[in-house]
Amino acid sequence: MDTPDQVIWLEISIFVISIVLIFTVFNYTVLNDSDEQPVNFEIPVPKQCDPEWKGELLEQPGIKVSGSSVIQCYCPANGRLLGLVNPSTPKGIDRAIAKAKEAQIEWARTTFKQRRKVLKTLLKYILDKQEAIATVACLDSGKTKIDASLGEILVTVEKLKWTIQHGEKALKPEKRPTSFLMMYKYNEVRWDALGVVAACVSWNYPFHNFMGPLISALFTGSAIVVKASENTAWSTQYFASIARAALVSCGHSPNLVQPLLCWPQAASHLTSHPDISHITFIGSRPIAHHVAASAAKSLTPVCVELGGKDPAIILDDVRNIHQVASILMRGTFQSAGQNCIGIERIICLPKIYQGLISILGKRIHSLRVGSSLEDPDNVDVGAMISDARFSQLESLVADAVSQGARCLVGGKRYRHVKYPKGHYFQPTLLVDVTPTMRIANEELFAPICVLMPATSVSHAIEIANSTPYALGASVFGTDSTSLQCVTNEIKAGMVSVNDFAVYYAVSLPFGGVKGSGYGRFGGEEGLRGICNTKAVCVDRLPGLLGTSIPTPLDYPIKSARRAWEVCSGVVELGYGLGAWRRAKGLGRIVRNG
Repeated sequence: MDTPDQVIWLEISIFVISIVLIFTVFNYTVLNDSDEQPVNFEIPVPKQCDPEWKGELLEQPGIKVSGSSVIQCYCPANGRLLGLVNPSTPKGIDRAIAKAKEAQIEWARTTFKQRRKVLKTLLKYILDKQEAIATVACLDSGKTKIDASLGEILVTVEKLKWTIQHGEKALKPEKRPTSFLMMYKYNEVRWDALGVVAACVSWNYPFHNFMGPLISALFTGSAIVVKASENTAWSTQYFASIARAALVSCGHSPNLVQPLLCWPQAASHLTSHPDISHITFIGSRPIAHHVAASAAKSLTPVCVELGGKDPAIILDDVRNIHQVASILMRGTFQSAGQNCIGIERIICLPKIYQGLISILGKRIHSLRVGSSLEDPDNVDVGAMISDARFSQLESLVADAVSQGARCLVGGKRYRHVKYPKGHYFQPTLLVDVTPTMRIANEELFAPICVLMPATSVSHAIEIANSTPYALGASVFGTDSTSLQCVTNEIKAGMVSVNDFAVYYAVSLPFGGVKGSGYGRFGGEEGLRGICNTKAVCVDRLPGLLGTSIPTPLDYPIKSARRAWEVCSGVVELGYGLGAWRRAKGLGRIVRNG
């Protein structure tokens, strides 16, 4: 006779084997379905990716050209010209939307298998050509290769894999409960394609920001117009050609993806267009107000992600402060700090405050800035997209110092000896910052590490919640009660415990609250958010049971309530809505008492 322990282990073994079998079947039937095998395709890699390429060195790098409407594209790391792009006009926007609208009609009829095949084809190409894609992103944004690998390739690949594996489940019709009176009905919620959706995305992750909304839109059955930033117009053309070629190689129209590059004054024509069914906006708060007002003209829903002032709370019981410091360095200086979920405030409890200052000070002082494409072994932090905000950043640092903060490293723009036309700001460490300082409340989007002291866990939470922003957050420590308290009390759309931004790598819903926006993209919520949520009621037994309209009751109005009570009683007793057909008889029942 088996002992209870043996029975338990037998049950566990059966459960584990069942899970393995389920995943094996899933991998065989879905991921390796012969109808979904990726297709190989090739497109030319830009000549600028050649290590020997040397473009014209601009005297005053900028995206505007005097006397012309063209967008001038250049590398922020060295100031070399990448090319010129003609911006779209309102008529051009109309043509792009019309093409997408026509192509979407057929695309909406495709199966999930057909859509997965496109995504698998795209995934294979990205994995095979990740070096070229990362190089293009670096050239147009000034970031380092490691930043491109993490922030462009890795997260895009993960989004593709998640959508391929879980997208169909998220969009399958979902059963909903019914009531006793309506038990003859079957209820479900469906998520239908909206038509043509739009995404207005920022420049800080030119590849991922372009591909992310595109992946979701295509899988839901919609077409998409992606309005990329004029700051990264050159790379957008190449990234769009990848997506369109993947569609063509699988037998679908390239017009499902419409890249749009224009100046801000023309963008409102897109955001107010009546043929756009949804807008995803990734950018700054001031621009978001214009987008939301424009979209309101056509009542177009908008998902808004506006960056943040993300805090990282460091509790006193952190075991390995050196390891935590490494995570803080990555969270602060990734993409030269130009990261919407970058760590903008480190809020530290007293026991380890001074120790953390010492560790961060040494590490930040040793950071090397420059162009990683030209000097890959000697660069830790890349360029910023522009030097337009350098004066503002210097002013914020100076203002904090005047109020008692200490600038231990950096604090100013940096003129690189080797790349004098590049846009570089010194990696900066500012400590003893208080919540009332401007630098503690304004989004920096720069390589500036801000350290703030807190006296207790509750004080740290208070500081964390003191800004208008509430996008992401991190907390580091070992005490489960304190960690749970911070996670519960902090105002944010996302929280990482003992890590930085890992919620993004697992396709959880992404977005914030307060001044960081509203709506979510990523995960099930992101896919469903760009669909028409359709409620459907269907007869369980068509022709046998259904709803009928009662005939008028010919008795005084004062008896109507009693008639309804009698009718309801019949229905509740199980005679069904056929009782409605006997409504005339109710008058006789009421009159006779």
